[in-house]
Amino acid sequence: MSAGTIDPAVADELTEIVGRAHVLCDPEITASYSIDWTRRFAGTTTLVVRPADTAETAAVMGVMAAARIAVVPQGGNTGLVGGSVPLAGEAVLSLRRLDTCEPVDQLASQVTVGAGVTLADAQAHVAAAGLSVGVDLAARDSATIGGMVATNAGGINVLRYGAMRAQVVGIEAVLSDGTVVSHLAGLEKDNTGYDLGSLLAGSEGTLGIITRVRLRLHPQLPERATALLAFASTDDAVAAAASLRRNVQSLHALEAVFGATMSLVSEHLGTPPPVGTEGNAWLLAEAAARTDPSEELAAGVEKLADLVLGAAVALEPGARQRLWAFRENVTEAISAAGIPHKLDVTLPAARLAEFVDGVTNVVLAADPDARPLLFGHLGDGNVHVNVLGPDGAEPRDEVDDEVLRFVASLGGSISAEHGIGTAKLAQLHLNRSEAELAAFAAIKRALDPAQLLNPNVLLP
Repeated sequence: MSAGTIDPAVADELTEIVGRAHVLCDPEITASYSIDWTRRFAGTTTLVVRPADTAETAAVMGVMAAARIAVVPQGGNTGLVGGSVPLAGEAVLSLRRLDTCEPVDQLASQVTVGAGVTLADAQAHVAAAGLSVGVDLAARDSATIGGMVATNAGGINVLRYGAMRAQVVGIEAVLSDGTVVSHLAGLEKDNTGYDLGSLLAGSEGTLGIITRVRLRLHPQLPERATALLAFASTDDAVAAAASLRRNVQSLHALEAVFGATMSLVSEHLGTPPPVGTEGNAWLLAEAAARTDPSEELAAGVEKLADLVLGAAVALEPGARQRLWAFRENVTEAISAAGIPHKLDVTLPAARLAEFVDGVTNVVLAADPDARPLLFGHLGDGNVHVNVLGPDGAEPRDEVDDEVLRFVASLGGSISAEHGIGTAKLAQLHLNRSEAELAAFAAIKRALDPAQLLNPNVLLP
């Protein structure tokens, strides 16, 4: 059931657990928990509860289970597919107060952090020990570690370290009835049954509420070299990406911005790209190492020969950041232009160019007034298709279905890193068989038999 009108006895029980300041019922306050970052997905809730730790989270879920109140777990609320807001009036369980960073285990190169710790805070915490978090993304100041695990976030360094699931070496979570499961030793070899951390990664809050995570860390790579490369065609950019991956061992990020998207972000920044104003595709390639990787990156770029229309290379932090601005401000530029439909997909390398070059026609066939904007992580085949309608309004809903069907027809995934949420429920069958969906449902019934955890997300 939804939160509805909260029974005063339930509110009193919750207040006893977390304190009056952390049981929120005022509509003016709860409204900010009921809309996502894109502004596309909005709901309502009459109850937001903010526990401080695992014990309080477990006690809160015990009360919710007894009252049969459905719950949406929420971290930084930076999700993009409607998976972190109460679209059907559920209560919101905000995990932002679970923000403890425990001491870094330097011998193991690991750290345990609360689910509410932002990525930026985790990065700063482990940097003091000379280590780094493997996953990085533009929303680092607000995205939380728990939410990133729950959605198996990817970001800009997947080609080197893998997505969030690959960073998890231990997890603690609260199940729907308030039971706590905790396995945080972080042993690299621990062959004692099911890997609950891997199961909860990507589960979008439907199986358990992640409260603490033990992360695998990586050595800091302080020396960086960044190049912005312009290409005449998508085919050339894809070929260049494959060459750089083969020839630059220190390659740390390989980001792509395509035609109309570069025009939009350039307008947003008030400056044209430093190279390739006549181009149709740009790659931002960054190498990172303990020693200066600029010669290796330069040699890799030189192998691209006539593919490149132009190249801008930066070594100093300020200059590198000016190049990165053309990638990291894309999402902000699109959001400033309107409310997009965000279709985050993955393609096989051999079909990437075919998809990028063909998806505009697919979009326009479904909505002739739509405006497709493409960018992504070319190193791992991830393309972000953002579609705006006329004057910044949303495009027709048919756009989503047609684009995702096109992805599936090319052997791709309809969700690369944002998850399914509610936005892609109707298309999940394009990538998952009936047998797989039945297995998903069986796992959900086993861990959440009352269907209280994010009941309108991920599973059809």
